[in-house]
Amino acid sequence: MANLYDIPLRTLAGEPGSLADHRGKALLIVNVASKCGLTPQYAGLERLHKRYGDRGFTVLGFPCNQFGGQEPGTAEEIETFCSSTYGVSFPLYAKADVNGADQQPLYAELTRFADSEGEAGPVQWNFEKFLIAPDGTVAARFRPRTDPESEELAAAIEELLPS
Repeated sequence: MANLYDIPLRTLAGEPGSLADHRGKALLIVNVASKCGLTPQYAGLERLHKRYGDRGFTVLGFPCNQFGGQEPGTAEEIETFCSSTYGVSFPLYAKADVNGADQQPLYAELTRFADSEGEAGPVQWNFEKFLIAPDGTVAARFRPRTDPESEELAAAIEELLPS
């Protein structure tokens, strides 16, 4: 597996970035969409970000339009929607394909990791979650319907953070 910190990314504003900007933190990487039945998960993701942020944790959102065209907006529209509707303060990155021929290189690495059922492979839908340990390794994968504030996800985050 490639070093996740070395994969070039673009912020939602189009600036160059990488996961190295968050080195040493536990990260929850989520492909997000503003017109999905799971869009209300933004609220739970923001609460997680605030709850654990001072302990070395952050949520990172990657808008994706691959599932039912549920993220059709421009970067500006996405930013406005997220901040005004859900008060999102966690970093958002440029819209990305998480599956297929144009798959973002970060997701090419993430999708190699199996979920709790032992299944690796393509992202199933919007709001699939990948938990990254502070050393940059994938610690867990949670499918889209896993509530961001579920006990399972909270326990996995807690395990990665200092007490």
